[in-house]
Amino acid sequence: MLAAFALMIGAMGGTAQAAYCGADSFDCCPTDTCGRWGHFGIAKQQCCGPKYQTVKKVVWDTQEYCCPVTVYDTCCERVPVPCTRTVFKTCYRKEKYEVCRPVYKTCYRTVCETVRRPVYKTCYRKVTETVRKPVYKTCYREHCYTVSRPVTRTCYRNVCYTTCRPVYKTCYKEVCSTQYRTKTRTCYRDVCYTVCKPVRETHWVDVCCGEWKTVRERVPCPCPTTCHSESCCINHYGGCVDGCVDGCGDGCGNDCPDCRVMNKCHGGYTICRQVWCPKVVKKKVCSVRYETCVKTRRVPYTVCEQVPYTVTRKVPYTTCHMVKECRTRKVPYTTCHMVQETKRCRVPYTTCHFVERCITRRVPYTTCTWKCDTVKRKIPYTTCHMVKECRTRCVPYTTCQTVRDVRYVTQTKCVPRTIMVKKTRCVPRVVCERVPVCNDCCPQTCDECVDGCQPCIQ
Repeated sequence: MLAAFALMIGAMGGTAQAAYCGADSFDCCPTDTCGRWGHFGIAKQQCCGPKYQTVKKVVWDTQEYCCPVTVYDTCCERVPVPCTRTVFKTCYRKEKYEVCRPVYKTCYRTVCETVRRPVYKTCYRKVTETVRKPVYKTCYREHCYTVSRPVTRTCYRNVCYTTCRPVYKTCYKEVCSTQYRTKTRTCYRDVCYTVCKPVRETHWVDVCCGEWKTVRERVPCPCPTTCHSESCCINHYGGCVDGCVDGCGDGCGNDCPDCRVMNKCHGGYTICRQVWCPKVVKKKVCSVRYETCVKTRRVPYTVCEQVPYTVTRKVPYTTCHMVKECRTRKVPYTTCHMVQETKRCRVPYTTCHFVERCITRRVPYTTCTWKCDTVKRKIPYTTCHMVKECRTRCVPYTTCQTVRDVRYVTQTKCVPRTIMVKKTRCVPRVVCERVPVCNDCCPQTCDECVDGCQPCIQ
């Protein structure tokens, strides 16, 4: 086997070409490694095999970040400023003055004059004359003529055209915005209010009152007679007569015997009547009056404040790009050719001949004569005399007055607010790469490299 291997190497011309595992040659190997009987695997690893080295490389990446930026909004507000202004007022006073007013009067005087008046008269005379009267007659003749009639036809041809069709695409981007939420808290303040408190009082009041009392009076009898009926029990005052009752009591507290019993009135009778007796009584009266007093109570009120916070949301936006499309449409066009036709029509024509005849007519004419007339007419003339009149007119005068007023001045102020702005920055990043390095056996130039040696990498 060794002899066959030696013969193969000798046949290849002195330079051993290694074809094992991609090794190209061993000419660059050191002597102690690539000896005559050296190991092929060790020679490949130590000599002509590729070597790699880890190299750190700095790569710059683009990074987006949000930062707060203070912007100022210009606000305008109206501020009241006290001022004074002069107010002019027009007043009027009455003033009397005298004027002379002309009074015109129209008078008439009579004037006699002679005038000549024309008198017109219309007369007639007979005139005979010969006239020629035209007589018209309409006749017709046939006429042939040729006309050209257009014949149109609609055709279609295909036309290719290019249109741009919009294609829309919805994308999203993140937008940071500052929003405000309302935070409320309850506070208290002292409020004074007035209440009315009732106070009851008692006092004595004089009240006029009285009572009815029965009084007996003796009335003398006008005619002393004997009572024969019960009508004597009631006198003309409406009271009870003493000693006369109707059998059931008189209602006055007296029990009289029956009136039917004949009794004599001895010098009069007694009557009872009601008498009002007034008197003053002390009466206890209760009254209520109200006294105001000030009290304090705690009234709650709510205070609202705006608290900012940052919200990130996705905002959609639409992109559009045009896509060309080729389309075909039918375009109509019209062709026209003339077709001749023969037509007939009746053409009218007029003939005229004259006919003579005699006519008699009355011709008017006017005659004029002058006539003298005497005419009376009134000629107006105007007289004028002045009349004094007293009139009143309003004479204006101006008064001024200083009045306090308030005018408004527009002031501008800047109000700061914070917004989030999206910015871009470059951030370094270290990347590790494996790069091949040159072997010790490779030459420094590419012209001297043999097959199997990699070029040197600095």
